[in-house]
Amino acid sequence: LMKTLVVIVNYRTPALVVDCLRSLAPELTPGSHVVVTDNLSPDNSIQVIGNAISDNGWGDWCTFLPLPKNGGFAYGNNEAIKAFQDQKPQYVWLLNPDTIVLPKALIELESFLDSHPAAGIAGGRAENRDGSVRRSCFRFISPLGELEGAMQFGPMTKVLKSHVVAPAIPNTDEKVGWVSGASMLIRREVFEKIGLLDDGYFMYFEETDFCLRAARAGFECWYVPTSRIIHLVGQASGVTGAQRVAKRRPKYWFDSRRRYFSNNFGRSTLHTANAIWLAGYPIGRLWRLLRLKPREDPPRLWWDFLRYNYFPWAQ
Repeated sequence: LMKTLVVIVNYRTPALVVDCLRSLAPELTPGSHVVVTDNLSPDNSIQVIGNAISDNGWGDWCTFLPLPKNGGFAYGNNEAIKAFQDQKPQYVWLLNPDTIVLPKALIELESFLDSHPAAGIAGGRAENRDGSVRRSCFRFISPLGELEGAMQFGPMTKVLKSHVVAPAIPNTDEKVGWVSGASMLIRREVFEKIGLLDDGYFMYFEETDFCLRAARAGFECWYVPTSRIIHLVGQASGVTGAQRVAKRRPKYWFDSRRRYFSNNFGRSTLHTANAIWLAGYPIGRLWRLLRLKPREDPPRLWWDFLRYNYFPWAQ
């Protein structure tokens, strides 16, 4: 049986995928296999990735699977998992295309799950190119967490400390709510019990939803900082990272957030969270202006939040 199925989803980032595969090649453990799916990229992705696999002799351990549509991140992962389900991989490693795999990244995650049978999911440490650490483990999102995130107001953050979605980054193994889908190792039994990722999410919130469903089914989720990747944040999506200020947040982000709250907590909790965010965000913006803090949010975020949730005619 297969030890680990590594899944990489591409959409218009063929050069990043090739770099990721090159870094991954020496880190594969015995019995592992990589599958790269392509979500009908309208560029030369199929040619570039296919040629790279062939020219570098990666075909023995890497399969390229072009897909018939751009169904989103969850869809791209699910199609890869379904294609190899007969081989019953012990683990599935979801890996972003905009990542560089550092030494022992995979074996550290495998070893952790091998030795922690209650853990169903393990995620690694994400770093910038300069070695600084990015947040990649989180608490589950809640209405009070939305209030803290919208305001980012020091005294309020202290009051809501236990609800902060992105707490301080641990330096040791720690049980968490959810981990970033940029590097997430999942035990096969999790899929057998709760199913695949929900491909009703086009992008964003799918890993949060999956980890919540796993937690409710009795599986633990852990952050394992000895497993390290470089994450070129936002290169694959263009929504986060260095370009996030210049671009308005896309509709699918709001759609995914709405699906997460509605499916997991009900529509009343969704509207409570929405009201809290809409009230808290202007207060946070005013606080940052008074302190002469630079703007870090996408433009017109409050209006986009309002119209995508309540005014479909304005979309």
